[in-house]
Amino acid sequence: MLGISNDIGIDLGTCSVQAYVRGRGIVLHEPSVVAVYRDSGKVLEVGRAAQRMIGRTPDNIQAVCPVVNGVISDFELTGVMLHYFIRKIVGRSFFGRKPRIAICVPGGITEVERKAVEDAALSAGTREVFIIEDPVAAAIGAGLDITAANGSMVVDLGGGTTDVAVLSLGGFVVTMNIKIGGNHMNSAIITYIRKKYNLLIGEPSAEDLKVNIGTAYPALLDAAMEVRGRNLDTGLPNRILITSDEISEAIKEQLDAILKLIHSALEATPPELVADIAERGIVMTGGGALLHGLDLLISEQMCINAFPAENPSGCAAIGTGMYIEHIAKYNVGDMMAGKEIEY
Repeated sequence: MLGISNDIGIDLGTCSVQAYVRGRGIVLHEPSVVAVYRDSGKVLEVGRAAQRMIGRTPDNIQAVCPVVNGVISDFELTGVMLHYFIRKIVGRSFFGRKPRIAICVPGGITEVERKAVEDAALSAGTREVFIIEDPVAAAIGAGLDITAANGSMVVDLGGGTTDVAVLSLGGFVVTMNIKIGGNHMNSAIITYIRKKYNLLIGEPSAEDLKVNIGTAYPALLDAAMEVRGRNLDTGLPNRILITSDEISEAIKEQLDAILKLIHSALEATPPELVADIAERGIVMTGGGALLHGLDLLISEQMCINAFPAENPSGCAAIGTGMYIEHIAKYNVGDMMAGKEIEY
């Protein structure tokens, strides 16, 4: 039986950073936020403590998300954030030999960004760093055997991007992505409520509405939720009742774009692999996979069964951790060359 590993898999996401260790599971799940002093650039807080400062800081403090829409927008702060989280994990979990780190990054990362991530991990006291892209990590974490000669489709719905990938024999056959994710749905909800009710709400309130009463398939959910905000006419606090149908209307544009992306990926997939996908289904990962009714909407529009993976929001972190465990037994190229690997 496998015990606790000395290796760490990290999912570097737009909204959050998750870390997985075999034998311990998800050992860290914190927001991808860093609070800094505007004048000096000195870091004040990282992670959950920094997130609590969003919208509440004085002028001299700024809460920054260094990964925006799936792209590393601030190399230095990304390095600081990774250094903090890795140190937090290592200091709490490991003794003796330095751990190896595998980091899951957005698809299409540049060499400059890759080097920045690697340097940040190495500076935190790790001995070796591996980089893996989101769709591969999510597929592994969802339990798919990506080394088999069968087509597997993964739709990874993150906070800043949606990635669609068809994998076979350990590599990408088709990979596409758009910079639309859960954060864009939140912004759409904020805009909808401002236009319809002249009420300004914050990002956390929009997220609560999406999570609690949001639906991609309105006929399945009839719910309502009270939300508080500031009336733009009076400047005073106000509260209104929002229905699930209204949330569905607010995020329709983002859902349509995701459906179009999946359809385009299927069109670009060889017929033999499409047949495999039709038989095995479309696997949904990422936090967006939890949106009520999204699996039914995709299934209906694509005429292929779609379903969320077990623990969809943690798939990428788990897959990254599993990936680095394979590296311990095989050469890195073995997995991508299609050699059989037991999960």
